[in-house]
Amino acid sequence: MPRRKPRSERYGAPQQLGTGLGDVYRRTETGPDGDEYVVRTVPGARAVKRYRCPGCDHEIMPGIAHVVAWPAGSGETDRRHWHRGCWNGRNTRGITRRWS
Repeated sequence: MPRRKPRSERYGAPQQLGTGLGDVYRRTETGPDGDEYVVRTVPGARAVKRYRCPGCDHEIMPGIAHVVAWPAGSGETDRRHWHRGCWNGRNTRGITRRWS
């Protein structure tokens, strides 16, 4: 059986990918309040930490795909991690946890 190439040769070394996969999934959306938000999709394989969703106030466990969003005018330090369903349904209900 032929040997597989090392992972770095199959997918390219991380330094060759530029700014990483996070930028591939980045987009800008208008929120229910009319403000612009930068939104980034995090695949489950890259979700390695536990976060609390401001939409439902439940935890987002490691390995669960989710959405990261922050106001377009601020830096990434204001980002919040949301369940996909909570982010998509934010127009129909208010958030449980206020941004601080």
